[in-house]
Amino acid sequence: MTHALTRLFQPRSIAVIGGGVWCEQVIEQSLKMGFEGDIWPVYPKADQIAGLPSYKSIADLPSAPDAVFIGINRFATVALVAELSAMGAGGAVCFASGFSEAAAEDDAATDLQDQLVAAAGGMPILGPNCYGFINALDAALLWPDQQGCARVDKGVAILTQSSNIAINLTMQQRALPVAYVVACGNMAQTSQAQIASALIDDPRVTAVGVHIEGFSNLHDWEHLAAKAHMRGVPLVALKVGASEQAQMATVSHTASLAGGDAGASAFLARLGIPRVHSLPDLLETLKLLHCYGPLKGNRIASISCSGGEASLIADTAVGTSLLFPKLTQDQSTQLREALGPMVALSNPLDYNTYIWRDEDAMTAAWAGMTGNDITMTFSIVDYPVTNAGDWICATAAALNVRAQTGANFAVIATLPELMPKDVAAALMEGGVIPFSGLTEALNATEAATRYHAPDTLPVWLPVLTTDAQTLTEAASKSALAAHGVEVPQNRTTRSADDIAQAIAEMAGPFAVKGVGLAHKSEAGAVRLGIASADVASVAKDIGTPEILIEEMLTDAVVELLVGVVSDPAHGFVLTLGAGGVLTEMLKDTTSLLLPSTATQIEGALNSLNCAPLLHGYRGKPSANIPAIIDAVLALQSYVEAHRDTLSEVEINPLFCTPHRAVAVDALIRKA
Repeated sequence: MTHALTRLFQPRSIAVIGGGVWCEQVIEQSLKMGFEGDIWPVYPKADQIAGLPSYKSIADLPSAPDAVFIGINRFATVALVAELSAMGAGGAVCFASGFSEAAAEDDAATDLQDQLVAAAGGMPILGPNCYGFINALDAALLWPDQQGCARVDKGVAILTQSSNIAINLTMQQRALPVAYVVACGNMAQTSQAQIASALIDDPRVTAVGVHIEGFSNLHDWEHLAAKAHMRGVPLVALKVGASEQAQMATVSHTASLAGGDAGASAFLARLGIPRVHSLPDLLETLKLLHCYGPLKGNRIASISCSGGEASLIADTAVGTSLLFPKLTQDQSTQLREALGPMVALSNPLDYNTYIWRDEDAMTAAWAGMTGNDITMTFSIVDYPVTNAGDWICATAAALNVRAQTGANFAVIATLPELMPKDVAAALMEGGVIPFSGLTEALNATEAATRYHAPDTLPVWLPVLTTDAQTLTEAASKSALAAHGVEVPQNRTTRSADDIAQAIAEMAGPFAVKGVGLAHKSEAGAVRLGIASADVASVAKDIGTPEILIEEMLTDAVVELLVGVVSDPAHGFVLTLGAGGVLTEMLKDTTSLLLPSTATQIEGALNSLNCAPLLHGYRGKPSANIPAIIDAVLALQSYVEAHRDTLSEVEINPLFCTPHRAVAVDALIRKA
């Protein structure tokens, strides 16, 4: 499919079918940008459209077109797609709406979309309900509305399911060279992952940004990530929305904490694709990736002529993974020579205004904030709207630093509107990143540090199941124990005789629990530290027909949550976090997709806020980390064996002692 898409996205001939204003706009856009191939309007009711002679039907065309914009109603679109496919056309943009996106109002809409896909056969189609695409490299625009792209020799590709968001992104004034914009529409046949895979075959594409509403075929995304990494074309994603998992009825803490968004984040992390959370962050990250590609470290430096700005960038970086290292001796020496004795040297640095408009001194000072151990150096400059040209010294100094040092260098306007378009273009031309917005600059830098090679293990795809039933705690523990999870000794009892026998066979004190309740603690059905003589009366007070009695553990360093939810959109989501009755209040969790390795699990554990407790906090003993990892891997083994029926499985808490990791409570939901 990707090779077929190349013909569609890099056409030498374009057919535009329909006679409305939308179709005229498609023709005028390509002519205005300078498309050098053939453009063939097709409309039986007009002799000319947008100044070009019109053909009466596609049968009259000189040859099968490479790309077709179909601007007619949805029913006629289906028949025309079949005809285009039969004649060997390269691909089509289906502009009409009223397909699956209208299923709630029109029962026939989904069936009509299925007919469209069948009619296309092996011919690629975009949409339906889709604006199309812009190829600013070759001036090929199958685009029926306004757009702000300009011809470029190389640049980034942007994909979005929303045509309106696509229009807005083309209007960016941030000096970002945009090579392709693709509005994906309903993605009835061709997915975002397949489209992106085709675009990275174009060596002129430097990075790809994807605005994702939902994943379809997960293995398509895995293939894309592997291919992009191999070709050196970094990806960045803006993921919005939630999967079906968020609407599922759940009974476990894991399900309420994980949800669809955790699955999406875990999937993107597994693919090595950094995730951003706003359109400005997406554009600024693409700008950085276009200039420098992924970043290898997180050590940054900042220089500005204001103490307020130095403090502002330092505070803005709090909560990110970015670090301001102390100045080296070489940096301090170079800065002192450039700035004199009156400036207090630090990182971030306020160099005051002593050398302002002295281009050579500014260049020397700014270069002094670069170095082999610095991933990115920022100079904060907000150009005045009254006379931005008066600050040409700042632009020149930044360009000089890049030319002299080859360092990753950026100029940040703390307010996006104070980075003039012409200044941004000049900086980009010289290899300096013109960041629009302080927060956006730091978010983009952090995102660029998170790009990495994708995981080579394919995710496990769940089988959708219904009518899930919850196993009892004892049955859940027994099932997990069979796969290597350590559990306390326990007995399920239904009578006074059962209780007496259980007490005789185990050593107290005991945990006494009601059976058959989803949230036992909230129901007051968990009693801890019960002496042998009191078990019978406590069991009677709890009042459930069955009572679980088990040996108490008392030497926990920390209690953890370990759970897996079958997420139909992303696979099996493993959630690790602070456990116990305060799990949902603490919300100290992280998520991975299965299968995961021991190394990945250990890294996830170390990312938790409660990680210091695992390693021994303030003289306390540390937990047995290998035992915890073994417990998680044993849980994973259970999931693998029951992938076709599993809905949820949870251990909460996993009692982590200096010697053991024991599942004190467990829950399993299966079809």
